[in-house]
Amino acid sequence: MKDYIEARVLQIAAHILATGATVRETAKVFRVSKSTVHKDVDERLPELDMTLAEQAKSVLARNKAERHIRGGEATCRKYMQHRARHQA
Repeated sequence: MKDYIEARVLQIAAHILATGATVRETAKVFRVSKSTVHKDVDERLPELDMTLAEQAKSVLARNKAERHIRGGEATCRKYMQHRARHQA
């Protein structure tokens, strides 16, 4: 594995653990695709640090389990803003 990829993988893992960020949020911060974040966490990170990989995977699993809640909240905000614009 090239040095810059190895460094990115460790930075991504540290970011996920420090902030609890989702895959999309992490991809935006590091300017890579969601697929790259997944590949880094699922395939490359275990080669470098298994403990860190397990911790990062657990954060991503929690985010995945909660995503339906965030989606519902976003939809609620959308319609509340829509209602507020049309009542004024």
